[in-house]
Amino acid sequence: MRYYVVIPAYNEASCIGKMLDSLAGQTVLPAKAIVVNDNSADSTADIVTKYANDYAWLSLVNKQSEAAHMPGSKVINAFNAGYEQLDEDYDIIVKLDADLILPFDYFEVVINTFKKDVKVGMAGGFAYVEKNGEWILESLTDADHIRGAFKAYRKACFLQIGKLKPAMGWDTVDELLAKYYGWKVVTLKQLKVKHLKPTGASYTKAARHKQGEAFYTLGYSLTITAIAGAKLAMRKKKPLLFIDYINGYLKASREHKPMLVTPKQAAFVKQYRWKKIKQKLF
Repeated sequence: MRYYVVIPAYNEASCIGKMLDSLAGQTVLPAKAIVVNDNSADSTADIVTKYANDYAWLSLVNKQSEAAHMPGSKVINAFNAGYEQLDEDYDIIVKLDADLILPFDYFEVVINTFKKDVKVGMAGGFAYVEKNGEWILESLTDADHIRGAFKAYRKACFLQIGKLKPAMGWDTVDELLAKYYGWKVVTLKQLKVKHLKPTGASYTKAARHKQGEAFYTLGYSLTITAIAGAKLAMRKKKPLLFIDYINGYLKASREHKPMLVTPKQAAFVKQYRWKKIKQKLF
């Protein structure tokens, strides 16, 4: 199976070399990989250019954008800029962050997962972060959810869900829509991905409100949002984030923000979320 990779990168000079070394060291190499330099002010582009001179499957795309890191829209707009440069001759499309170190057999395992079950639509490993010299499981990791930092999609699934949506919540709605259409979302805990930068470390208050807005646009009710928001805030060990999430949800509701799902899909999302909540409670 042929896989293509798109790596959005914004000021990743300290990490991008390590990411590309781990990609070049895979037991199964990508057919094509594109790094999208998203208006970086550092030497990201120069580093990628040097690697691209050594690897025929790697190329660089330069993109202009706002420097502000609003979660969701910036990274997916960069991903889309890279995806537009690719042809359709792939079986698996992969979105990777630039601050990762992949195990050497990462894509061999992912490809075999897709081969073994034609209903697997998405697959990915588990994220680990460094703390006191040790690599520990990242607190946001969930056995039912593939982190947005490393997502591999079967082509048919990727196209059926409408590709990736440039909004906060893109890495949740993709899985919900995959399940809506009957695809399996598989997490592979044996694949330990080193995540060099903590997720959301640079988010502003406005960005944190976006999380609440995302809950609304995903079709969550206020009750489900309260449960999900409390869980997320506690996982981040910042309980007061719960207030930002609720305020963001209420603001989106008042402004009637555009939904990321149809009414029928929203009904499925609510039913699915309640099912998962009840499973965890009982």
